[in-house]
Amino acid sequence: MTNTEIRTTQVKVPNGDLQIDAYLASPTRKGTFPAVIVIQEIFGVNIHIREVAEKFAKLGYVAIAPTLFQRTAPGFEAGYNPEDIEKGRQYKQQTKAEEILSDIQAAIAYLRTLPNVQPDAIGSIGFCFGGHVVYLAATLADIKVTASFYGGGITNSTPGGGEPTITRTPDIKGPIYAFFGLEDQGIPLEDTEQIEAELKKYQIPHAIFRYEGAGHGFFCNHRASYNPEAAADAWKNVVELFQKNLQLQTV
Repeated sequence: MTNTEIRTTQVKVPNGDLQIDAYLASPTRKGTFPAVIVIQEIFGVNIHIREVAEKFAKLGYVAIAPTLFQRTAPGFEAGYNPEDIEKGRQYKQQTKAEEILSDIQAAIAYLRTLPNVQPDAIGSIGFCFGGHVVYLAATLADIKVTASFYGGGITNSTPGGGEPTITRTPDIKGPIYAFFGLEDQGIPLEDTEQIEAELKKYQIPHAIFRYEGAGHGFFCNHRASYNPEAAADAWKNVVELFQKNLQLQTV
């Protein structure tokens, strides 16, 4: 497994008249690499999301984290206190599924302009709200593999309203892993079972991971709910999933 040197930068992703702020992390060495789109929680592209992008870059991926709130709260970045949670929820409620998918498609198009990106090897990973969003994004033809962390509301809602996101399950194009904490008060076990049943029904390659003693946000070491054992196991499975499906070449 590589642990390559990386470079990071802030970039603008064009989507029509909209310029989406994004954080880009990539290997410094020469070559072409698979890419990963890292989707934020409700807290913006904050330190946690940037660190996830950097973790992927150190493994030999080009990772981009576009903000989801560019239309309503450009530059929003927050921590995890109650006030931040309330603000983040307000901004989340203003998002719409089709706008989000358009922004992710724009991120894909941007990645394909980069000379160090393998254009047909792009996956996505998301956390919290982003865990829901990547379930949506898994329906895009260009997303080859998906990792969804504790995505709430998949079974009963979709951003902006309409049919719940779970109804789009048959449109998922590639393998998807979903990670949940059994102590997550916002995502009942019944929801994870419903997601698993739908993935089985439509024969989507998948795995569902449920961690005892883990709550919401267990992967984030900046949150009080961080669970290092669950986080380490989840990351191991994510790395294996992406290496297998994006054909990462290690040197």
